[in-house]
Amino acid sequence: MADPQRKWVTDDVLTYSYLLLYIALSSGQIFFNKWVLSSKEINFPYPLGLTLLHMVFSSILCFMLTKVLKIMKVEEGMTLDIYISSVIPIGAMFAMTLWLGNTAYLYISVSFAQMLKAIMPVAVFILGVAAGLEMMSCRMLLIMSVISLGVLVASYGEIDINWIGVVYQMGGVVGEALRLIFMEILVKRKGLKLNPISVMYYVSPCSALCLLVPWIFLEKPKMDEQRTWSFQPLILTLNSLCTFALNLSVFLVIQHTSALTIRVAGVVKDWVVVLLSALLFADTKLTLINLFGYAIAIAGVAAYNNHKLKKGTSQASSDESEPTVPLIQSSNSNK
Repeated sequence: MADPQRKWVTDDVLTYSYLLLYIALSSGQIFFNKWVLSSKEINFPYPLGLTLLHMVFSSILCFMLTKVLKIMKVEEGMTLDIYISSVIPIGAMFAMTLWLGNTAYLYISVSFAQMLKAIMPVAVFILGVAAGLEMMSCRMLLIMSVISLGVLVASYGEIDINWIGVVYQMGGVVGEALRLIFMEILVKRKGLKLNPISVMYYVSPCSALCLLVPWIFLEKPKMDEQRTWSFQPLILTLNSLCTFALNLSVFLVIQHTSALTIRVAGVVKDWVVVLLSALLFADTKLTLINLFGYAIAIAGVAAYNNHKLKKGTSQASSDESEPTVPLIQSSNSNK
């Protein structure tokens, strides 16, 4: 008979290992993208092209894993109506998020980009209220005000602020907020639950097509005109593989913990990125106002996560006392 205490310790170590893997991959991918886009050695300053490459790579790899090698399973239940009404908008918003977020790295520092991302819960909440998924309350208004104040203070403390980069980053934030809203609608209103591999299998090709059109008109003419750029297959393939590995690490963390844990780990990751970027990149100059404002924003994000945790616990208790509606369950659902 297995020792329960030893099993508990093993599970605990495994969970923390997945969390550290996620933080390392997420932080590393941010620095990797910044390096590829801005490095004179790589010389590939095309964020739209880089993002398109990521989505094409993800599409091919998902197809190989699920249909050719059959290592992983694509969940059933996808219909043409759901694909058109939910998957295409999710894919388009995902493409928008990655494109604009990567473009922002050409204009602003990695640390400042992470500070601006702290406004994400505000965007998600406002759009959630508009979509009827969130309820307006004094508590939530206070939390959103604290986060907004923190981001404003952090922005005020930025020494070399580039408004073009700010616009790109905020556009990426709006795109990510819309993607999360569409994902919630897919789960709550369409009654469909997919594991991350299934989501990537359906969304990646759609995102690639959404990126292909603007790439043809916006970046391809520049790439044809400026012959100084170089395509390094090994570096760019490794960069794309890291992106795919990051998505899988998110899946592992959620599978062994919860969606809230990934958000809390994301806060830790953001602080790691902010501090490391000051050491790695010359364009990063942190000020005390920067850090003070970011600390305020993170406190607001922590309050938001705590509120969502209590709301989720309350909802779970309510669901247990009511008849459940059959859903298409993920084969890797949380335990």
